[in-house]
Amino acid sequence: MHDDPPADIPVWAWKALLTGTTAGVAVLDTDLRYVYVNPALALMNGLDADAHVGRTIEEIVPLVDAGEETLRQVLADGRTRELVSSGQTRADSPHRLRVWRGSYHRLQDEQGRVRGLGAVILEVSADREIQAELERTRERLQLLDAAAVRIGRTLEVDRTGQELCDLLVEVIADVASVEVLAMKGGAGGRPPQGGMVRLRRAAMAAVPGLREAVQQFGMPGEHIDYQPGSAIPRCLETGRPMTYNVPADATMRRSAPNADRVDAYRAAGIHSALVVPLAARGAQLGTVTLVRAGSSPAFDEEDVSVAVALADRAAISMDNARRYSREHGIAVELQRALLAAPGTPHPQIDVATRYLPAGATDLVGGDWFDTLALPSGITLLAMGDVMGHGVEAAVEMSHYRSMLRVVAGEGDPPDRILRRMDALLAAAGTERPATCMLALADPVRGGCWFANAGHLPPAVVTPDGRVRLLEVPTGPPLGADLRGQYEAVYVRWRPGDTLLLYTDGLVERRTEDIDTSLGRLAGMELPHAAGPLDALLARVVHRLAPSVVEDDVALLAARARPRFEAGL
Repeated sequence: MHDDPPADIPVWAWKALLTGTTAGVAVLDTDLRYVYVNPALALMNGLDADAHVGRTIEEIVPLVDAGEETLRQVLADGRTRELVSSGQTRADSPHRLRVWRGSYHRLQDEQGRVRGLGAVILEVSADREIQAELERTRERLQLLDAAAVRIGRTLEVDRTGQELCDLLVEVIADVASVEVLAMKGGAGGRPPQGGMVRLRRAAMAAVPGLREAVQQFGMPGEHIDYQPGSAIPRCLETGRPMTYNVPADATMRRSAPNADRVDAYRAAGIHSALVVPLAARGAQLGTVTLVRAGSSPAFDEEDVSVAVALADRAAISMDNARRYSREHGIAVELQRALLAAPGTPHPQIDVATRYLPAGATDLVGGDWFDTLALPSGITLLAMGDVMGHGVEAAVEMSHYRSMLRVVAGEGDPPDRILRRMDALLAAAGTERPATCMLALADPVRGGCWFANAGHLPPAVVTPDGRVRLLEVPTGPPLGADLRGQYEAVYVRWRPGDTLLLYTDGLVERRTEDIDTSLGRLAGMELPHAAGPLDALLARVVHRLAPSVVEDDVALLAARARPRFEAGL
């Protein structure tokens, strides 16, 4: 075998190959000037083949990042390289950004003299757009996964609406509000005048710079009358989203609840609005309105798709809240109390949690987490796992949480907190030992103290998505009557880093060693790790949790807020 082509291939065959292929083929001299281009490349560049000869790449396609430095490296060392370039040529294209993948190799004559470069180029614009669309779809699914956690946590219409508004402001809106149709017999003052449509504002959220300005347009709990033909009545009539991107004053007067609001909208910098229906099981519930202001871009089709998907998710929960009895709501609240809703951290820390019960019948279990604001700006973060499942484990879990809050409130370091709890549990004779990871997080000083009672190690997720396990010496589980020692470890908490506590159900598999399981966690790369914590937890669960959860899974993520947001 050798690399030389067969000598008996006729010239016409080479010409047919070069003129018939859809790949662009070019020969450039050592100054990177075109010597030859085939018809396919001439068509890509939008210029006749003869017009290429003697001219540089920049002269032919000035709007393409061709990577000429890489091409000169190929000339220098003879090593073939592949290169992705992007931009626009003189040719018309349906693609907003054209992308090409090229292979470049050095050309030498029979005496070994370097004569130039050979290039074979394929356009991959369509493939890149498909990849981008798949990525957008994946991100949308992750967002919906986060919405499943954050929206509908109670059987209360207003609270569900607020959860929706809060999430929308985080991801695609500067202001979001939910308006619901008044229930029959509900309060609302005098009846609306002829043709007006009255809705109650159930919830509203806004970015910090607009919170005060938008209060003049109606606060949660107020009833608002909308003029005939305005955006919200039209959305209710048609059942379709209504988009108003940078409308003229006349259009804004028609779409607003009343024409007098236009000047106030302009003063607040509001330039675009999107109204999406809230409907479930064939029943209209109301609308959700998204607003953008200032330098935010207008709404596009992707924004509409995301808003509709989140609104549909919220509408189901709202409809459930209307349908189910008050007794069912109380039962759900009791269940969520057993699932260990955490306390309130200091305002300098953002915290998100997630709980996945094991199996289809055990709706409660022994995994638990908690947060507690302590003196000096320190927040206690706790993750524990009581042995067993079911109501008994959940009740015992409640005992552990209550004891932790009492003991931790005295300001001890985490190792001493664990020792005191272990002694109290031994004296009480608990029948269910528990593992526990404690962290005393200090965002002001940028550090965190850890202590471990038989639990899996905590992790840190950096802003670029890398995961690092922290080495915290393991003491015995609480309540096991082993009278072991616990050791406190100090770890620096860098800006942007996310602390991650979890229970073994996230990583353990019956068929593998625990070190292998932890290695899977440490080997993850999480895209967009600096984004919302709920979305980050959704990605962790999607990547690690099994499709059928064999053990309870609990997660807690904590991140220090930037100083200007925390008011420091």
